[in-house]
Amino acid sequence: MDEISTSTLLILLGVLILMSAYFSSSETGMMSINRYRLKHMVNRGHSGARRVHRLLKRPDRLIGLILIGNNLVNIAASAIATVIGIRLFGDIGIAIATFALTLIILIFAEVTPKTLAALYPEKISFPSSFILLPLLTVLYPLVFLVNGITNGMLALFRINPKDGDGHSLSQEELRTVVHEAGAMIPKKHQDMLVGILDLEKVTAEDIMIPRNEIVAIDVNDDWKDIQKQLIHSQHTRVLLYRDTIDDAVGFIHVRDALKLLAKDDFCKASLIRGVRDIYFTPESTPLHTLLFNFQSAKERIGLVVDEYGDIQGLVTLEDILEEIVGDFTTSILPLHNKDVSVENDNGVLVDGSSNIRDLNRDMNWNFPTEGPKTLNGLILEHFEAIPSSALCCRIAGYPMEIMELNENMVKTVKVWPHLYRQDTSLNNTEGESH
Repeated sequence: MDEISTSTLLILLGVLILMSAYFSSSETGMMSINRYRLKHMVNRGHSGARRVHRLLKRPDRLIGLILIGNNLVNIAASAIATVIGIRLFGDIGIAIATFALTLIILIFAEVTPKTLAALYPEKISFPSSFILLPLLTVLYPLVFLVNGITNGMLALFRINPKDGDGHSLSQEELRTVVHEAGAMIPKKHQDMLVGILDLEKVTAEDIMIPRNEIVAIDVNDDWKDIQKQLIHSQHTRVLLYRDTIDDAVGFIHVRDALKLLAKDDFCKASLIRGVRDIYFTPESTPLHTLLFNFQSAKERIGLVVDEYGDIQGLVTLEDILEEIVGDFTTSILPLHNKDVSVENDNGVLVDGSSNIRDLNRDMNWNFPTEGPKTLNGLILEHFEAIPSSALCCRIAGYPMEIMELNENMVKTVKVWPHLYRQDTSLNNTEGESH
């Protein structure tokens, strides 16, 4: 070492610091790279991505290789810096060299390269893999020895590095990834992806058309009334029943009725013969299961039944698709919920039978969806009794006033969403009469 000039040692020290910076940036870049984007690039045949993917298959070996190289160059740099310090400053040069080298390595070989690698992991990792792969082959015996010792120590804590698989995403994590995609995925597409993820949480009961709103025809009515209802029906499939919906006969397609009319065989008996079998589904069926059931059974519509077999509502394929892509509407108005009317005083008149999920989606409100399905049910649950009109309350942070009652149910409610307070201590507070 005494025979090497100080200038040569300084150059060698600079090279070692650059090598230390390389190993530090490689470590951060490899560990920071997006594994899902990496897999996508591997599938597209990107050579750099393939090399990095090969290295990351055993991260313990990769980390062992990088740390071996990093520690070797840092120790060598420390020895050279000590020699240079002694030559320039005597015995005190050891302390000066230690302090100066620590500062230099911290700035130029640790913080700066690691920050750069964290910001641009692909630009660092892909070129770095050119060196790391052959270096791993050369130093494999040493890497194997170090990994064997460290894995043995991990085994004492019952940790196996081969078992670590932190690259599978849960539904909530995938939802976060979708939301964090930002401009890379349009907002509408984000909503659709999240809607697909939510199908497992939503049941048939949540989206069904309630029993009292089902458009159906009583086959025991006068034939002229039946004809009139068929002619003016807004739906292509109409439910036929006898006296009550619980005695459902089946669905008649308007197209089949027109065929009967064309054959001059349009009568009540032929209409009943032409009905299609009813598909029944429990009210607790998750939407993703119901969608698969519709697909396998070649159905587009079904009746929802409770645990006692009583008909509770009707659900269609369109209802499921609307949970994914949003409402199918030709309205150009941003507010197209037929159950909502905005007043001049910033209040909103809402029909008590409005579905809470639809209100939350259309109005961007935050009513709870765990319990009752309609606003009327939410208010009745809040008061635990049938309230009187002109009664005010705050539910889930929204002040509201009961405007109209009809047959023991809340018919119309006025909500002031601009006074909404997201305060859990105010949620579900007691109502007060005015």
